[in-house]
Amino acid sequence: MLLLALVAPLTIGATPSPAPSPDAERTAEYWIESAHVDTAWKTTRGAGVTIAIIDTGVAKGPASLDAAVVDGTDESGIGTDDGRTPLGPVDPDHGSRVASLAAGRAKADGTGMIGVAPEAKVLSVSLGFGTTAPVPFAKQVADGIVWAVDHGANVINLSFTTNTLDWDPSWDDAFLYAFQHDVVVVVAAGNRGSGTATVGAPATIPGVLAVGGVDQNGVASRAASTQGISIAVSAPSEALLGVEADGSVVSWNGTSGAAPIVAGVVALVRAAHPELDADNVINRIIQTARPAPQATGHPDPLYGYGLVDAAAAVSAAVPSVDQNPLGDLSEWIRVHRRAQAPQAQAPTSTPVAIPPLPRADTPAQPGSPLIPSADSLLYGTLPLAALTVPGILIALGVTAAARRIRSARPSARQNPDD
Repeated sequence: MLLLALVAPLTIGATPSPAPSPDAERTAEYWIESAHVDTAWKTTRGAGVTIAIIDTGVAKGPASLDAAVVDGTDESGIGTDDGRTPLGPVDPDHGSRVASLAAGRAKADGTGMIGVAPEAKVLSVSLGFGTTAPVPFAKQVADGIVWAVDHGANVINLSFTTNTLDWDPSWDDAFLYAFQHDVVVVVAAGNRGSGTATVGAPATIPGVLAVGGVDQNGVASRAASTQGISIAVSAPSEALLGVEADGSVVSWNGTSGAAPIVAGVVALVRAAHPELDADNVINRIIQTARPAPQATGHPDPLYGYGLVDAAAAVSAAVPSVDQNPLGDLSEWIRVHRRAQAPQAQAPTSTPVAIPPLPRADTPAQPGSPLIPSADSLLYGTLPLAALTVPGILIALGVTAAARRIRSARPSARQNPDD
């Protein structure tokens, strides 16, 4: 689920010549200039905006992270209450690197790695990836989103994928909750190098700002990005920097890093335009994106609407919209979720009321079936007698008539010899 990437200590050449830069880490952050973040800083650095990093937890200790994180929680059941304990056996520092790209602070002298929105506040929500957490992963994510919204997040960053197009139904309500509370949700598209051939959830959820990855030349990364029609914009995903739990700065790849770069740009836009709702913030991000050199569509399955441009997103004149240009989750739910539920059948005709049958008469008093009653005499014995007696008389008359006829015949027969 986690968008793992190759992580190595930062090196700026084995035998540098000419002399190394006095601020090698800042020099290595090529996206600050290529995405015009430095120009956007002339307007704002993200003050007043809160970014929730829902990930493996943002570590305590590094000054660049401690200065940014203002609150946190754990949803895994295995972390600490403040969400500041890195979790996971594979890449526990993942959340720390993500947070440093979005809103990490520079050193006291102004040097060192710096996040895209270095004055934005951070909420750390720790999750347990894999089978180590007692809480189901889908529930962790849903509860983490609701907690972040309730604790003031204006932007939520999700740098993970499930590698499936569909998502747990419990996420419907959680993401709707974020959208209904005017929160922009930024999601990593996934990496081919980690086995993600196409965009997977949560990047497939309508309304989220899904981020693809490009290299230093603005070309879609072969290993550190994926493709899909839900990609909204692209950002650098190769040779990125990130702060580890021990405070060291490392180099890493993946859309896990591209997403917080865009989340930082979203924070800059929200700080510069507090009057804009989430739909119009998203619209600014995609409408001001620069065309990608190899894009073949608009949006394009590799680049979305183009390469994120912080300065244009902050300062350009963009017509307002009245709905999220990346889709309507509530409509998707109406069509795809509720259509699966059995519908009550409407009656085809109006039912007819039938009056109850009359109750049977109750016998006046109980009696023996062997003793004639008034009813049995009236309806049984008398009619039977009326029919039987005439029949007997007729039969006797017929018999008497037959006897008289028989007696009137000659008593002897004639002999033929007489």
